Amino acid sequence: MARPLRIEYTGAFYHITSRGNERKNIFKNEYDFKKFLEYLEAANKRYRAVIHIYCLMSNHYHLLLETPLGNLSQIMRHINGSYTTYFNTKRQRAGHLFQGRYKAILVEADEYAGELSRYIHLNPVRAGIVNNPEEYRWSSYQNYTGKKADKWLTTDFILGYFGGKGSTAFKKYGNFVKSLINREYDSPLKDTVSSTILGGADFIKEIKDKYLSGKEADRDIPALRELKKVLIEDIIKEVEATFKGKHSLSKKAALYLCHRYSGRTLKEIGGYFGIGESGVSQSSRRFSLKLGVNKKLSKKVNSICKRLSLCNV
Repeated sequence: MARPLRIEYTGAFYHITSRGNERKNIFKNEYDFKKFLEYLEAANKRYRAVIHIYCLMSNHYHLLLETPLGNLSQIMRHINGSYTTYFNTKRQRAGHLFQGRYKAILVEADEYAGELSRYIHLNPVRAGIVNNPEEYRWSSYQNYTGKKADKWLTTDFILGYFGGKGSTAFKKYGNFVKSLINREYDSPLKDTVSSTILGGADFIKEIKDKYLSGKEADRDIPALRELKKVLIEDIIKEVEATFKGKHSLSKKAALYLCHRYSGRTLKEIGGYFGIGESGVSQSSRRFSLKLGVNKKLSKKVNSICKRLSLCNV
């Protein structure tokens, strides 16, 4: 079963969404909404989750949160686990409340936090529940316009882009959000890479270099395979530069590295080398066995891995 890629580190920002199983309602009355907010408050106090934005809809919710301790998994186990226990106990039911695992997108906060906050706060408007975001009780929007003050919610970061605290910032933020009401606009999430990272090229490279360079592509984690993809042409070019004049050996080494680290399908790899899918697997396996007994060859292949940031060597 495919698993989501979780990238956790101190100070990370995430856009979190979680939906009801079979898209059924996870909030059925006012008390349910209030109870979920209590678990958000508890996550803030116990696990130091910094919650910037929230919006609770009938069958799903959105959060924009920060993890000073790099403990997203712990935070989400508390929120979703505690609420599921409450919901099931209250209604004498058993089983999953949420649809699979929660979705967590790592966010470059300075570039996207403001846009994401607007997108989240406009959820009830897009759904046709209210005409203006301030009319919706179960989001953090009223905290950003001075009408409400959840003590456990952090507004300073986002309001900082609108002049800081006070009536001026509240007004500017309100105008910012309302400027898109009744207008067509793209979701900022459309720029998400591999359903995992939302940020500029430099941010994505930094995350890959710091937190993914030592991880090998895992077929059970599609997002990791996608992020670890490297151009087959780049692998072939680096291999040929290493094994100059040794065409046969160069081809075998390139095929092996493409099979193991490129994240491409057997069919894609076979197309580059003019062989079938089974031929890719067999050739890669034979070359792997050769590496196990030939230290000099293994050293050269490892040096290619290091230069292309394909593996831990």
